Amino acid sequence: MNKKEKLIHLHHCRGAGWKTIQTIISNDPSLSSLFTTKRHEWVKMLSIPSTKLNLFLKDLHSLNTIDKLKRYEDSQIHCLTILDEDYPFLLRQIFDPPWVLYLKGDKKLLTKRNTLGVVGTRKPTSYGLEALKTILSPLVQKKFIIISGVAAGVDAEAHKITLGEGGDTIGVLGGGLMQIYPKANIPLAEEIIKKGLLISETLPEMRAEPWMFPLRNRIISGLSRGVFVVEAKEKSGSLITAQAALDHGREVFALPGNVTSPESQGTNQLISEGAKLVLSYKQIEEEF
Repeated sequence: MNKKEKLIHLHHCRGAGWKTIQTIISNDPSLSSLFTTKRHEWVKMLSIPSTKLNLFLKDLHSLNTIDKLKRYEDSQIHCLTILDEDYPFLLRQIFDPPWVLYLKGDKKLLTKRNTLGVVGTRKPTSYGLEALKTILSPLVQKKFIIISGVAAGVDAEAHKITLGEGGDTIGVLGGGLMQIYPKANIPLAEEIIKKGLLISETLPEMRAEPWMFPLRNRIISGLSRGVFVVEAKEKSGSLITAQAALDHGREVFALPGNVTSPESQGTNQLISEGAKLVLSYKQIEEEF
C-alpha cells in the first residue's frame, strides 16, 4: 500500500476520529509502521478508550481497503486525500481539514475561486425563497460556485436555483455518497452529480447521523470564501456554519428579515454582531 492508500485505510477504521489520525501521522509521517506497531505502543500513543482501540486494531488488520477502492471506482466515487496536490486550497487552511473526501461529479470545481456557501432554515418563508432567488441568480450568472448541504429548505433551493441558471454547484453531504439523505433529495443529488459535484467526508456506505452535520458544516464554510445565511432561527445549524466561517476567517453575509419572524431571528442577530447585511447581490460581489 502506498501512503495515500494507507491514509484511506486509516480513515475506514472504526475508532479513528480526526484527532486519532492526526496523532498517528504526527508520530509516523510516512505511515511506514502502520501495520507493525504493537498493541502496547498504540495504547501509549493513542488516548482512546480500550473499546475504541479494539475496534480500531480489528479494522486496521482486517479491512480490505483495496477492494473497497475498487468498489468506489465502479460507482464513480473518487477519493481525494489531504496528501493530493489537487486538495482544495481553502479547505486545507482550516484547523481540522478532512483527511479524506469522497467525490462524485466534476472535481475541477474544487479548484475554482469564487465559492459562496449558502445555508439556511429547512422551512424557509416565501420571503426567504424570493430573496434567495433574487440575490443568487445574478451571482450564478457571474460564475460564482454555490456550495450548500443538500438538505431540505434553503440548501435544496440554492442548488436548484444554481442548476436552473446553468451554474456550478457543490453539494456537501452529512452521510455517505451511497446513502443520500434526505431521501426526498435523491433526484436533486443525482442532478448535482451530473452537472456539478457531490462530496462527503463520511465513508460512502455510511448513513447520515446527527453528529455528522456540524462536521459537514465546517466543510461548507471551509470550501467557501464567504457564507451567506438566508434565514435561520435563533439556535440553528446554519449559525454553526456561520461560526465556522468566522473561525476560518471567511466573510459572513446575512439576509435581514422581519423582526417578528422566528426564521429571521438568527440572521438579524448575526447582522447585529457584525455579519455583512445583504440587500442585493452587489454586497456579496463587492466583497469578493
